[in-house]
Amino acid sequence: MTSLVDRNILLTGASSGVGRHLAKVLAGEGARVTCCARRQAELDRLVDEIHVAGGTAKAQVCDIGDAQAIGEAFDSAEQSFGPVDTVICNAGINVAGPAHSISVDDLDRIMSINLRGAFLTAQQGAKRMIARGKPVADESRRIVFIASILGRKAHAGAAVYSATKAAVLMLTRSLALEWARHGINVNAILPGYMPTDIVDEWFASEPGQAQIAGWPRRRLMPVAGLDPAVKFLLSPEARSVSGTEIVVDDTQSLA
Repeated sequence: MTSLVDRNILLTGASSGVGRHLAKVLAGEGARVTCCARRQAELDRLVDEIHVAGGTAKAQVCDIGDAQAIGEAFDSAEQSFGPVDTVICNAGINVAGPAHSISVDDLDRIMSINLRGAFLTAQQGAKRMIARGKPVADESRRIVFIASILGRKAHAGAAVYSATKAAVLMLTRSLALEWARHGINVNAILPGYMPTDIVDEWFASEPGQAQIAGWPRRRLMPVAGLDPAVKFLLSPEARSVSGTEIVVDDTQSLA
């Protein structure tokens, strides 16, 4: 695959976990990355690390539950790096626990970030791409949702989270269809369980360890396992790939 030199990427949920990892990988491939999240200090540390490694990135505080903040993040990215040609909707949260105990506030927050925020981020990126007119021959317009295998596979204790990720999969197909004529490819990656902040406490517990033992390979998958799929979907070689779901889960969902 060709490199990602000169791609202009806006990435949400960049302050930790998958987002932090992807920001460093993509900047290392030559992309200019606007790193969006709520925590300024974490973003600043990330961008400093990218700069030390020779990459190009900027920190942009943004709560994707706030539609105005999303627009401002795109404005900032364009002012620094030019038109955004790639959007990675990665931000996501969960409040683990039995469905009957989830509060209305927690329900609204999960929906606001995982579904509403993901849609609004993709929508804002697409609006700007479409406003620029038809893509030139060598322009690759990409939107990638970081979904989850729980969008396909039920798991006790994650009903609302799973529902939002299932909705994101339908968004992927619907938006790919709607925006195809504008040269925008929309795809989703469905990761398995990885060692990130959102699940660390669970997998340190006895039930979490039992869950790992029930998987074919009896392990959490490394975050770096996502890299080839992400880089492929952003590359010119993926020009004919849109509306697709790529599962990268180390066989976890087969158990």
